[in-house]
Amino acid sequence: MDFYSMTNKGIRIELGDRIKRLRLRKNRTQKELAESACLSINAVQSVESGKGKFLTIIAVLRELEALDELNSFIPDVPISPIQKARLGKKRERATGMSGKPKKKDTPEW
Repeated sequence: MDFYSMTNKGIRIELGDRIKRLRLRKNRTQKELAESACLSINAVQSVESGKGKFLTIIAVLRELEALDELNSFIPDVPISPIQKARLGKKRERATGMSGKPKKKDTPEW
């Protein structure tokens, strides 16, 4: 799936649908999931409809034993050995994109 061709709202809906399918595959009701994740049923419904907050999504993924999927979702990007040698310490700041054209993106929150 090409997430870049989707709107932010479309991505939220797709992720919510994936979480719902995962819950159903694990044969858990929304009520069971909400109780075990210490959330309200409304919060679980909100996640599944693509409107949930990020911390709620983490709690749901934890209860569905799918937190390791976050590695696929947002992979860890290590610093190159050359950058590490130049910096001499852990990188804490970005240099920015000065001089480079900015990507146009209008978030749909």
